[in-house]
Amino acid sequence: KRVINATGVILHTNLGRAPLCREALERINEVARGYSNLEYDVEKGERGLRYDHVSRLLCALTGAEDALVVNNNAAAVLLVLNSLSQGKEAIVSRGELIEIGGEFRIPDVMEKSGAHLKEVGTTNRTRVTDYERAIGPETGLILKVHTSNFRIMGFTEEADLFSLVALGKKHGLPVMDDLGSGCLIELDRHGLEREPTVRDTLATGVDVVTFSGDKLLGGPQAGIVLGKRKALAQIRKNPLNRALRIDKLTLAALEATLVKYLRPEEALVDIRVLRALTEPLEAVKRRANRLATLLRRTLPQTLTVSLIKGVSMAGGGSLPTQEIPTFLIGIRATSLSAAALEEGLRKWKTPIIVRVADDRVLLDLRTLDAEETIEIRDALRAMMPDGAAG
Repeated sequence: KRVINATGVILHTNLGRAPLCREALERINEVARGYSNLEYDVEKGERGLRYDHVSRLLCALTGAEDALVVNNNAAAVLLVLNSLSQGKEAIVSRGELIEIGGEFRIPDVMEKSGAHLKEVGTTNRTRVTDYERAIGPETGLILKVHTSNFRIMGFTEEADLFSLVALGKKHGLPVMDDLGSGCLIELDRHGLEREPTVRDTLATGVDVVTFSGDKLLGGPQAGIVLGKRKALAQIRKNPLNRALRIDKLTLAALEATLVKYLRPEEALVDIRVLRALTEPLEAVKRRANRLATLLRRTLPQTLTVSLIKGVSMAGGGSLPTQEIPTFLIGIRATSLSAAALEEGLRKWKTPIIVRVADDRVLLDLRTLDAEETIEIRDALRAMMPDGAAG
């Protein structure tokens, strides 16, 4: 069921990650109501490929030679490793053997793919020479994993992708980069920390890149595979590709989301994840003031409403060290503890998920839309024994 996310965690995995834009919802409804050209080429009057609906968009937006899409990024990694390195060694830095949500670990995914893990370097320092020393007759692939859900700070060193691509060419080996979050815009232009864009990553000459559709992209759950035509042709032929492929509704939503990126200024407004990440602090403050005024005007005097500076987080394994300035509404009730107030909101007909700190319920405006603030007011008013306005 639908919930209201007032936590300030923008890509909250437990709450479904990225909300879809209006056009994506409209496209899902249009496709679901009847038949569609999922695998039919209307121009030629013959069977087509389901990936055609998004592959041209993905290539145009990222500079990739080819593209395909499966049901999530773990599936994308599994498919690529199985296609390019089954029965052979995949070389990866020890510092990049990450665990993603739900206790799924990259080494476990690699094992299921049939590729043999070859660890190099140390947790905090891995050089290109470490990769090169590990290359042998059984090497099938060089793997780089972007640490999108954690950072190693201090005395560190990592091999850059340009150097690994050069190493791969020298030894005739494909190089794969698992980006994880997959960003199509330059977030540092909007006051956030630098996150490598998919286009910049592909510009290094890497053979294959994988990333999620429902993280920084702001679309539906999907695993997107981009890269060189030769590598993608090999991956596409793998029988696992059919087992992991996405359905028509996901394709419809992904296509509509990608179309938004053709006009980046529209994407920043209409894709809710991007809007929440990049909304100027003063705009958040204005919305917080409006909500505070609404609550003070319409709720009992037994509720104390305050405006508080705070931080939001990207969540969803993205921008792990980025604290995004925000404004919170703090609520105290004389007749209810913060825990009881939180429970009441959570069990409301449309569950409202909040933070609790300093015996206050906290509502973060970065993850709230205007219509949701009215629902919050109604829920709070109904929970108060003296529900009349103050």
